[in-house]
Amino acid sequence: MGASRDPSKPSHTVPLQMLRHGWKIIPVNPFVDEVFGVKTVPTLADLAEAVDLVDIFRPSADAVEIVRQAVAIKAPAVWLQSGIVSAEARRIATEAGIDYVEDRCLAVERAVARLTKLT
Repeated sequence: MGASRDPSKPSHTVPLQMLRHGWKIIPVNPFVDEVFGVKTVPTLADLAEAVDLVDIFRPSADAVEIVRQAVAIKAPAVWLQSGIVSAEARRIATEAGIDYVEDRCLAVERAVARLTKLT
């Protein structure tokens, strides 16, 4: 959530790394048509298929609403990237029974675990 075309931002480099390691990425960005050659959707509600994980790159203040959207689409997990923390988002995810990670980088965790694709 919040994929960027700007290669200097983690919201570009992290999803790109995941894509390069075999993960399917559906970028969410209401302002552009594609990121890293992949068609974007403007919101989570616009996804045409189920997802395994919603990776959040937005500021902590935005996390609550995005987690609510993730619960609404029945995402089984949400991941808040490094520096993003929200007690309220955690509460919402926990009450909905979905996995929740905050303040960690998905690309770093993928590299440490040597994961080549999400299964």
